[in-house]
Amino acid sequence: MDLREESHDLDLVTVFQSAGTTSDMEAQSVQSLLEASGIASVVVNAEMMPNLPEEVRVAKEHVTEAKRIIAAALAAGPAGAAEAEKLTE
Repeated sequence: MDLREESHDLDLVTVFQSAGTTSDMEAQSVQSLLEASGIASVVVNAEMMPNLPEEVRVAKEHVTEAKRIIAAALAAGPAGAAEAEKLTE
C-alpha cells in the first residue's frame, strides 16, 4: 500500500519558452532572474532534440508572480538590466 500523500502544490508550470540559437542563454537568464527574486525554477530542454524550445517552469503557486517578474524585466529591457546591476555594486 502506498502511503504517500498526493499533492499538486509542487506541480510545475511553464512560465517562459524560448527557441532558437540563443534559447539556452535566454532560459538561463530567466531562471537567474526568478531565483534572484526568491522563486525556485527549473529549465527543461531536450538535449537530444535541440530544435525543441527551452522552458522555464515554476511551482504553480508562483506562476502569477513569476510571469509578473518576467514581464517587468522584458518591459525594462537592457536599460533596466543595467540599472538593476548598478544597484548591486
